[in-house]
Amino acid sequence: MTKGRATVLIEPNRLETWQVPVADPQPGGVLVQIVLGGVCGSDAHIASGGVGRMPFPIILGHEGIGRIEKLGAGVTTDYASVPVKVGDLISWSPIALCHRCYSCTVLDETPCENSQFFEHADRPNWASYSDFATLPPGMAFYRLPSHANPEAVAALGCALPTVLRGFDQCGPVGRGDTVVIQGAGPVGLAATVVAAISGAHEIIVIDRVQRRLDAARSLGATATISMTGTTSEDRVAQVWDRVGPQGPSVVVEAAGALPAFPEGVNLTGHHGRYIVLGLWGEIGTQPISPRDLTIKNMQIAGATFPKPKHYYGAVHLATRLQDRYPLAQLITHRFSVEDAPKALQALGSDTVIKAVIDPTL
Repeated sequence: MTKGRATVLIEPNRLETWQVPVADPQPGGVLVQIVLGGVCGSDAHIASGGVGRMPFPIILGHEGIGRIEKLGAGVTTDYASVPVKVGDLISWSPIALCHRCYSCTVLDETPCENSQFFEHADRPNWASYSDFATLPPGMAFYRLPSHANPEAVAALGCALPTVLRGFDQCGPVGRGDTVVIQGAGPVGLAATVVAAISGAHEIIVIDRVQRRLDAARSLGATATISMTGTTSEDRVAQVWDRVGPQGPSVVVEAAGALPAFPEGVNLTGHHGRYIVLGLWGEIGTQPISPRDLTIKNMQIAGATFPKPKHYYGAVHLATRLQDRYPLAQLITHRFSVEDAPKALQALGSDTVIKAVIDPTL
């Protein structure tokens, strides 16, 4: 039986490269050869144990672009009714939904009561830190348009679906909005480009790394603020001085750091919205003044776990924007499957914008 490499998390902070069997797909499933596996900040939280115990051992990686190797019986199209064949590039929604619970059939929400995020490393697996992935029946996947640059699609990984989910859940950015984005990692950069194409009047991005702030400028930010040498009070004052006495109409938390939350509340303007997207992996609390919410008449909302339609939307949006914005150039680092631990360590580096696992290395 054919075998392929996979990065397996045995326990917190213990990663190994395994040779795992490559199984034929079930009826309704798909076998793909991984082309690019995105390295996400949440992978680092999972690997460190910071978000709780996982069903070890698991293969890491929930962002993937793969080339179809085999189609399971009955599979002739993707989940948008687009015909597919061996050799096509696809991307998939990495949450295995049950399609027969209240969340799935009544609320149309993800995740569902029976969602499966990981499969045991010994079993056919849809994770992307690997040579091959086997998508089970019912896992939505979408063919990349023939002219799509897979690097442009991979550059914003799950960040772009997350942002689309966030604006869908918490209200969109409209023409004339003033937007502040806390953090210029992939989620913040995705929020930047979506705000730009939505017609936002101002897009102000805050980060501590100049390279990321430069990337935000290339994606449509109208101003940037460095955290280096500024206090939270300084940043709030700079933002309000720029946008005027009403303050920002939309603030997006994409920093993934707990102190960003109270700062975001202070940044948000009168009648504004604070959308929390990046704090999935940070467990803890931060103090805020509830009175500020009422005085400003502001809303706070959060979102995570994009729906399949958001992955579909991200594939086509990235393809449409790939020549207008330097999306592919956001990929700054590539690692082999064996070097996945180095990829996770690199996420903390000031030089990384987006890292990927490239099985050809």
